[in-house]
Amino acid sequence: MLVHLLKLHLNTDFSAPMEDYVTKTIIVGVISWTTTFLLARRIFSKCSFDFCNRIVSTIHATLAVTLASLSVEDWRCPICPMTSKSSHKQMQVMAVTLSYLIYDLVCCLFGERMNMDNTIHHLVSIVGLGAGLCYQKSSAELVAALWVSEMSSPFLHLREHLKELGYRDSPLNLVVDFLFAAIFTIARMLVGPYVTYVTLSANNPLLIKAMALGLQLVSAFWFFKIVRMVKYKLTKISTYEKDIKHNIRRKTT
Repeated sequence: MLVHLLKLHLNTDFSAPMEDYVTKTIIVGVISWTTTFLLARRIFSKCSFDFCNRIVSTIHATLAVTLASLSVEDWRCPICPMTSKSSHKQMQVMAVTLSYLIYDLVCCLFGERMNMDNTIHHLVSIVGLGAGLCYQKSSAELVAALWVSEMSSPFLHLREHLKELGYRDSPLNLVVDFLFAAIFTIARMLVGPYVTYVTLSANNPLLIKAMALGLQLVSAFWFFKIVRMVKYKLTKISTYEKDIKHNIRRKTT
């Protein structure tokens, strides 16, 4: 699946009209994500619906960050040129992610991940990427936002996989929790506001600006939830250490 979409990204016939290859990528993408999910359900038949869906999400996050990185023209200024006409690679990155978001939104309707903040995130992203594909501009900003958004996703899904596999309170799960929190904070709360600022300050369409602001607000909401999670984990570790010390003193006495 990953290799197939990479080949599609690199080998697409860009001499065809813009709408043709974008539509083709979205349709092939939705079918590919759905097929991958069905294969995961077959292979991991004893695991939950959400477990298999997160496998697809992990593949997408890895693919999205890879393709977004490959689309950067100059790493000295990754978001340059701003408000310019979209390159073929940038359009392809957005089309692949848009196909995933369409799949995942439908998939979440049948799973356990359907909640208000997740739905808003999907809708805002779908509208924003759809607008970018229609306008055929501002892709540098949109791809940067995509890169920031997906950077921490593999760790988000890994921590849920570990919980289902029976490693909820294990040291490995704790390490993944803190890695996820650290990467999310750096990407969404340090780099993210900068991407949002340059998107809002540049001469972008109003819909693109609204999408950038909406994603940053959703990121801020999730950041506060992650802070509470980290505080809970640290409190739990502190309580566990106190219990160990208390038991050692009792045995010594």
